[in-house]
Amino acid sequence: MKTTKIETVEVRIPYTAGGSAAETGAWGGKEWSTADALLVKVSTDQGITGWGEVFGYNVIPATRVIVDEIVAPMCIGADPGEIESLMTDLQHKLHIFGRGGPIIYALSGLDMALWDIAGKKAGQPLHHLLGGKRCDELDAYASLIRYTDPDVVAANVARARDLGFRHIKLHEITVPAVAAAREAAGPDVSIMLDVNCPWTLDEAVAMSKQLRPYNPAWLEEPVWPPEDHASLAIIRKRTGIPVAAGENAATIEQFRTLMAAEAIDIVQPSPAKMGGVSELRKVFALAKEFDVRVVQHSFYEGPGLLTAMQTSAALSLDPLVEWRFFDCEARLYGSNVVPVDGKLRLPEGQGLGCDPDPGVIERYRSA
Repeated sequence: MKTTKIETVEVRIPYTAGGSAAETGAWGGKEWSTADALLVKVSTDQGITGWGEVFGYNVIPATRVIVDEIVAPMCIGADPGEIESLMTDLQHKLHIFGRGGPIIYALSGLDMALWDIAGKKAGQPLHHLLGGKRCDELDAYASLIRYTDPDVVAANVARARDLGFRHIKLHEITVPAVAAAREAAGPDVSIMLDVNCPWTLDEAVAMSKQLRPYNPAWLEEPVWPPEDHASLAIIRKRTGIPVAAGENAATIEQFRTLMAAEAIDIVQPSPAKMGGVSELRKVFALAKEFDVRVVQHSFYEGPGLLTAMQTSAALSLDPLVEWRFFDCEARLYGSNVVPVDGKLRLPEGQGLGCDPDPGVIERYRSA
């Protein structure tokens, strides 16, 4: 089998999220008025097509150039079944251009698509290629945007709770907002807190003491810069709140450094940012060695989400999957991949489980 074509497909789907989306400007410098995704479609001479996803939103223009003009020409004619050797070769050849960011994002989308092809060729879902599934359903946590206003926070936490979510993640950075969330959720719902690297070490320790009465299940990326592993380790030891990080790590060596520093209780590889399925397998193995829980960052609704689901079902003893709590005008997989009572059912189709709806792509595709 040979790779005959690699193309990128950008989709922009309007959404609401229970309040003003303006605070999403904290994530990348400008407001997200649509849920933007960059898909990678790999075609073969045997008629098998694979789908992947690269990290999107504001970085899409840069990553798209990498896929279209650098990665794709290097892969045409290659055997898509030789995933490990191809991905290793690409990493070697491209390492001088960066071991993170758009280069690794591009390779992540390609890797997902190749594993999708591998599953389709074998006539099996991806989890079968990874040793088999441990479950049919996965607990999902509702991942909310940053609302800031405690009343809006409370309203959206209550909405997620009423939809059956028993795990809810906030992106708030103030104590009143977290307090409002806890009151709305009640004592039996797990509340996680992702603050997106805002504080110094001293600020993070002080804030952690104020947040502890609200019983956060974890505190995610509390310090700037995110690679300050020494400060994460201090926060973990001093505050008694489990620390989570890893969505900004790209290579297996970066994950090794993070875990070796005893900086985290939960590691959060992001499939579309760190190498796809091939690297996720290594992170799971490494986490077992360091006795760290893996909860993937999957703030996606495309192949990045399916990859997180398939790998978690196969490789995690206690799978928990992030669900982006957006009310989208349309979904790439329709009703096939939507939580019910806070759980995501594992799609059993070949490869990643199902393909994006061509009608949705046609309607929301961006030139």
